[in-house]
Amino acid sequence: MAVHGTADVIVGIQWGDEGKGRVVDLWAAEYDVVARFGGGDNAGHSIVVGDVEVALRIVPSGALNPHAELFVGSGTVVNLEGLLGELDRLSAIGVDVARVRVADRAHVVFAYHASRDRAAERARGAGRLGTTGQGIGPAYVDKVARAGIRMADLADEPALVEKLRAQHALAAPDDPELLPLDALIERTLAAARRLRPHVVDGVAFIHDRLAAGRRILIEGAQGTLLDVGFGTYPYVTSSHTIAGGACIGLGIGPGAIGQVLGVAKAYCTRVGDGPFPSELHDALGERLRRQGGEFGTVTGRPRRCGWFDAVAGRYAVQLNGLTAIVLTKLDVLTGIPRLGIVTGYRAGGAAVGFGAAARSDLALEIEELPGWDEPLGAARTLDDLPANARRYVARLQELLGVPFAAISVGRERNQLIRAAARA
Repeated sequence: MAVHGTADVIVGIQWGDEGKGRVVDLWAAEYDVVARFGGGDNAGHSIVVGDVEVALRIVPSGALNPHAELFVGSGTVVNLEGLLGELDRLSAIGVDVARVRVADRAHVVFAYHASRDRAAERARGAGRLGTTGQGIGPAYVDKVARAGIRMADLADEPALVEKLRAQHALAAPDDPELLPLDALIERTLAAARRLRPHVVDGVAFIHDRLAAGRRILIEGAQGTLLDVGFGTYPYVTSSHTIAGGACIGLGIGPGAIGQVLGVAKAYCTRVGDGPFPSELHDALGERLRRQGGEFGTVTGRPRRCGWFDAVAGRYAVQLNGLTAIVLTKLDVLTGIPRLGIVTGYRAGGAAVGFGAAARSDLALEIEELPGWDEPLGAARTLDDLPANARRYVARLQELLGVPFAAISVGRERNQLIRAAARA
């Protein structure tokens, strides 16, 4: 059947936490379906509307658009109780959660996955990866080992119980947080009964909408530089976070993809361990953390902060085939006298690309631009920005080679500059 609808993609192009949730929330008003293609509840998207702040971990960030269907695709891994808690919180603020659908082929994250996750991280010692311990990696391991439990399996309770027994036996027996088997079975069955009405044939769901000419907005989780295949391996997440992952995570062909919008902060952050070339280990890094509120949505961990890395940015532009970018948190840079931009890497006396980010002899080429002191929150056009802020934005756009569709100058929905380009 021919594809008639449009499927546009929004992905983060740094190490996550770029503000994708806020961008999806804004763009969702123009779409009929908002679909999540990968990841689990180890990442969160915060959306602020007036006095309401909603933190979403599994449900797509278009939840506040009352007209859009919300679809959790087959490429995700789903914590049942976590999803139920999210649905309950959304329902409490008036969101119709009957619109949430979960693909039957999505895999389930259980307590024993979290137990294995914690045990593996302890065993790594000084070589730890900095995982959240939510069990996401082990759930994907079970998926590729053909030992996983899918949302479709929730309908057959006797078979589900036997699978839980077998998997629980493989959990770390010395983990004091390991959920007892009886409790695991009881809680899983209770959650399964509540979630069954939300489970659908994921392939049929998405293709029916495309065939009907629906507009679909696809969102990723984490960021490009955490992609399991193309990020700073092994300090990455366990799924594909780049735009190409949307096809596998939803079961659609590349011909269905229209625009690809990347989201980037006006500086860089990273949570956990792993290479971060532009990191600032001084008072400036702490200032960015404080001014930007850089603490994890899920874990509360302080984020590492640094200058904008245009080498990493250009790499992400290539990987995702970006058609436009939304720049977020420009306002956070207000008051910093001199702003750095990483424009090049060198190692061994030669220019190198992002693949060399972990090299011990890596040297950075940093360009400095003057900062600004004027507050940006009221700006709604580029001309409203101070001259030095306009200069900074123009330089980032030049270095990335992709037009900016919008620039965020505050946390509220309306604190946005719409540029000429639009995904």
